[in-house]
Amino acid sequence: MSDSIILGIESSCDDTSAAIIKGNSILSNIAANQAVHKEYGGVVPELASRAHQQNIIPVVEKSLTKANIQQNAISAIGFTRGPGLLGSLLVGTSFAKSLAMSLDVPLIEVNHLQAHILAHFIEDANPMPPKFPFLCLTVSGGHTMIVLVKDYFDMEIIGKTTDDAAGEAFDKIGKIFDLDYPAGPIIDKLAKEGNPDAFTFNKPKLENYDYSFSGIKTSVLYFIQKEVKKDPDFIKNNINDLCASVQKSIIEILMNKLEKAAKDLNINEVAIAGGVSANSALRKAMQDNHEKLGWNIYIPKFEYTTDNAAMIAMVAKLKFERGEFTDLRTSATAKYDL
Repeated sequence: MSDSIILGIESSCDDTSAAIIKGNSILSNIAANQAVHKEYGGVVPELASRAHQQNIIPVVEKSLTKANIQQNAISAIGFTRGPGLLGSLLVGTSFAKSLAMSLDVPLIEVNHLQAHILAHFIEDANPMPPKFPFLCLTVSGGHTMIVLVKDYFDMEIIGKTTDDAAGEAFDKIGKIFDLDYPAGPIIDKLAKEGNPDAFTFNKPKLENYDYSFSGIKTSVLYFIQKEVKKDPDFIKNNINDLCASVQKSIIEILMNKLEKAAKDLNINEVAIAGGVSANSALRKAMQDNHEKLGWNIYIPKFEYTTDNAAMIAMVAKLKFERGEFTDLRTSATAKYDL
């Protein structure tokens, strides 16, 4: 089983990605990004589907070439079945089914959210993989949740956003600041030159482990509208401080609930996953809690944070070892419970 070679395919949103895994080692992890969405300030589903159709064959070919693997050496094909944009998922699902049928190899469906979490078990994702049970803050443009991970495929969502995801809040606030899409990385960069205590914004008061980010978005909007009336150049003159203050607020919201969950459940194995786990302030907050609270922290390599096929291949490898295969009757699904 350790010699199994698995092709992973990811197409849940706007990144077309293919990866080859052998054992727990990633031999290639190729992605094609879709710049077309920048001019629209967000992902346009129809355009994303068309781009996936154009990209998927070249990306898979490049992944095989980089890994120095021939098609007939593939042991199985894993693909993202959901959740995500249905049109995008259909492209990856259809391609995976066709290739698996032509090569006569097993087909393995993968839950995208599960893959973000299990990316921690890729050989070079961390110096050491997390120990069960652990908490994983899974945070991206589409999802924000705290997951109690008891085993590879035994996961429980104990807290989730009641409205916007954290990444979505970064992007929407970035739009208020007239920043390009995606705004999260831009805010992170500009925040490094700003004062995180320059401005304060409203934070939600939820009793459990759930999140809410619509309030901070509204708070920022009203604040900007008020200040711009007094100074039309307010955003331009204060952009670094604004980004630093917004970032501090969002990271504090995320960490407060994660700290509460870790304390209540008496768990000190804590991981982060998803696109926002690339955020430098979130990574620093995790490091601070390693030192302050004695957490054993798990922060994945940058290439395993955003949507990527390596994480899909990792889950497919685990399922392959268990003999958990699907058949050609499977179909993509926009909603797919963890």
